[in-house]
Formats: sequence, structure tokens, C-alpha cells
Amino acid sequence: MKGHVAAPVRQVWIRANGTVPDDIRVHQYLLGYASDLNFLPVALQPHGIGFLEKGIQIATIDHSMWFHRPFNFNEWLLYSVESTSASSARGFVRGEFYTQDGALVASTVQEGVMRNHN
Repeated sequence: MKGHVAAPVRQVWIRANGTVPDDIRVHQYLLGYASDLNFLPVALQPHGIGFLEKGIQIATIDHSMWFHRPFNFNEWLLYSVESTSASSARGFVRGEFYTQDGALVASTVQEGVMRNHN
């Protein structure tokens, strides 16, 4: 994606593509996987850089996730992400997953390397 200058925040609604079995562990596995999609690029937004631009390299250093209560990934969840720091080729982002009625079900944090080889 080509970059544009924007605040370091993003909110997206997500749910499973298909029916997830009635096993909370499967829901948690899938949400963990989904939590990494477009997470670090939020830290690039204030700099007007898109993560798919030529010469841009991003890589996760660490990624943690906490599950606060059961949820159903067959239903829509709001993923609210913000970056509180992006400097010296590193970005820090955190996110929260909410049910449609506003219950916090999971939290995420990630630090990554972001380099421009142009």
C-alpha cells in the first residue's frame, strides 16, 4: 500500500472467513494470527510511508497477546490499534479487540524493525 500521512491509529472490523468450530482455543489461535495483520504499518502512517512501498522492510521483534474473556470469532470484532512510538527504525503498536457490545476480549502489543532501503 502506498503511504499517506495519517494519525497512528486504525480501527477495523474483523471476523473469521468461514465457520470456526466451537472450541475457544481455535478462536484464540485465529485471533492471534489475525492480530499481526497490518499491525506494525500503523506506526508508519505519521511518516507517510506505506509498508508495500519499494525498499520498505518491516519485521516483528516481539508480539504479545492477552485474552481477557471468551469470544466468538464467527462474530464481528473491532480491532482498535494505535502506535505510541516510531523512531530510530523501530515501531511500537498496541491493540485491543472488542465485541460488538463493547466488551474487551483481547489486547496486543508489538515492537518491530522498520527500515527504508531507498
